[in-house]
Amino acid sequence: MVAEKPVQFKIFDLALEAFRDSLGLSRKEKIKDLVNAADDLASTKVGLKYLYQNILDIEKAGLFIGTAWSDANKLVPSLVKGTLQFGHPTATVELLSELRMLAYANSLDPYESVSKNDALEYITKVLILNLEFALNEPSEESRVRMNKKELQKAYLLFTFILSKVKIKDIQDMLAEEIELICIQRSVVTKRVRELLALISREIGLDFTSESGKILSTYLRSIKAPSEGAQKHPELNDYASFLNKASRSTLQKEAAYMGNYMEMTGLVSQHHALLLLHLTKKSKSLVPSCLALTESGIAEWEKHKKLYITLIQENISEYNCQSIYGLSSMINRTLFSDNTVRMAFENLRHIKIHEEVENRILKSIPLKIKKVTALQRLIGATFRVLGQPLGVGQGNNPTCQSARAISMWSQHAPARLINFIISAATQNKLIFRFENQEIDSTHLDKGLVDQLDYNLDAVSIVLVPHLDKIYSEMMKRCMGRSEDPHKWVNPALYGGWIQIGFASAYDYLSNTILDYHGFLRTFYASFHLKYNGNQKIVFPVPVGIYLTSAKGDFVGFHAISLLRSDYDETGELRLYFHNPNNEGRQNWGQGILPSVHGHGEAHGECSLPFHQFAARIYAFHYTLIENNHLKELVPKEEILTVEELSRSSWGRSYVWNQQPKIWNSRNIDAGANYA
Repeated sequence: MVAEKPVQFKIFDLALEAFRDSLGLSRKEKIKDLVNAADDLASTKVGLKYLYQNILDIEKAGLFIGTAWSDANKLVPSLVKGTLQFGHPTATVELLSELRMLAYANSLDPYESVSKNDALEYITKVLILNLEFALNEPSEESRVRMNKKELQKAYLLFTFILSKVKIKDIQDMLAEEIELICIQRSVVTKRVRELLALISREIGLDFTSESGKILSTYLRSIKAPSEGAQKHPELNDYASFLNKASRSTLQKEAAYMGNYMEMTGLVSQHHALLLLHLTKKSKSLVPSCLALTESGIAEWEKHKKLYITLIQENISEYNCQSIYGLSSMINRTLFSDNTVRMAFENLRHIKIHEEVENRILKSIPLKIKKVTALQRLIGATFRVLGQPLGVGQGNNPTCQSARAISMWSQHAPARLINFIISAATQNKLIFRFENQEIDSTHLDKGLVDQLDYNLDAVSIVLVPHLDKIYSEMMKRCMGRSEDPHKWVNPALYGGWIQIGFASAYDYLSNTILDYHGFLRTFYASFHLKYNGNQKIVFPVPVGIYLTSAKGDFVGFHAISLLRSDYDETGELRLYFHNPNNEGRQNWGQGILPSVHGHGEAHGECSLPFHQFAARIYAFHYTLIENNHLKELVPKEEILTVEELSRSSWGRSYVWNQQPKIWNSRNIDAGANYA
């Protein structure tokens, strides 16, 4: 007996038949019905599969005729993401077009409207450019522009495409993607591990090619970085091997494990077993296993007892990635600061609040529930303190909170640990703002409706509170004559935030004010040629206009300016931390932040100075009289930046070039506003 079709399938069939039979004026209405029916199906796996099975019939019925998708040979892969972000019905037609191209790539079209090779090349480029959807980790721009239903449709579409495309056909692109992800040393490695797991399941990859060698290196780093791990892939067997191994064998194992971890930023489960074994049987080999630097070795020797205790209490094969964070933390010599060491001692002995514990455990896959909430939290603290530029916001609109955690890790680690302890034990944080306490338990929700748990445990503990506190501070400053961040940033991040504050955006009138003066202040503060070669000491909170690949305004975004320096070509660049999980973006107009190749450290992004300047709207700076320095900035440079700004995000605003006074009196005005 044949099973009856689901109701949604029947509705779609009727809509397709009605569209196929429609003529004249009725056709427009029937197109709408068909696309709406397709939209409903695209929200489920079975529905998407049904659309794929019928996609060539949809095309033959004429859905794409007279549209931007009419000629399948002229479709542009780089435009797909923007169209998906546009929402229904445009995004639904784009989805159907991708299914059509996938059908061509799999030779389902007997008439070969597009050749199989051309379709495969197109669909693989689309896939690589939209891996954020395939891995369910949408970018900041996608989160801003797309609702939950549209994000779900995109996720289902690209996971379906992945199931129909051979990984070996996109091997070169995947190798580059994995390398660039790992270069950034994110605290959360789920995305790259899923990619590598996907690759490891494939048969027939060419590991002799250049891209194959790159993939092989990263696969080995998480599966079997050493000779012993290769010969004993099962963890129980590897543990037995270690118990029988000679010192020279252990020495080789430690060196291999450490080298692969340092090279890729990824850690295998075998590494955890080896490290635990060495802390009990061959402590002198631990520095090699952790790939410690000279200063790291000195730090290890100085605080060996505490480090060994932390390893034995918290490291296991189920949270092995924390080893890289621990290694990086030791290399930062943080325990040489007595306040950090004492704070960590306190963290070891806390009792986690029940609600907080549930949040932490919610983020742990069922298969690794053997890790306790406290072990998860301490392991994440290793990573956040060791990789401050790897802190990300996940799929949450919380760039301010992620930036705070990163900043504290860099310049106030003891304060960060105390925040972790407070939030973990009491499920609250209390901040002082303009002589009044702000208690997170007494606040309404902030920017987050529902927290996405694809975060490290430190962020899971802190972000719900930081988000509400930040939002409350902003509310209390609304209605003032200047950008609320002028008061909020020092209160939220700490007293080391620079006193000077400049903003090109006037909140009350929604205009851009004295942009030339704003830019001259920025150049005189941070451009080495015009500021007396003064280096940046502390991270600078900067507000940027986030723009699409077309240069269109998307929204506001918070980043940290870290340093300025000349690259290998002699061009001055600004290096910054972007907490949105992905430093490689296309901001339009050829403004493409890079994550390597221009002297970037792990986790840094960089841009030429003038390109970075063309996307900022607010920044803090050291308050000094620098009017004489402003006059050194060439007018041509200012006009170049202004043109980039006006023709991108600037199209959304009215511009007022009336001069504004950028001096200490202006900056301090209202500082004691209550």
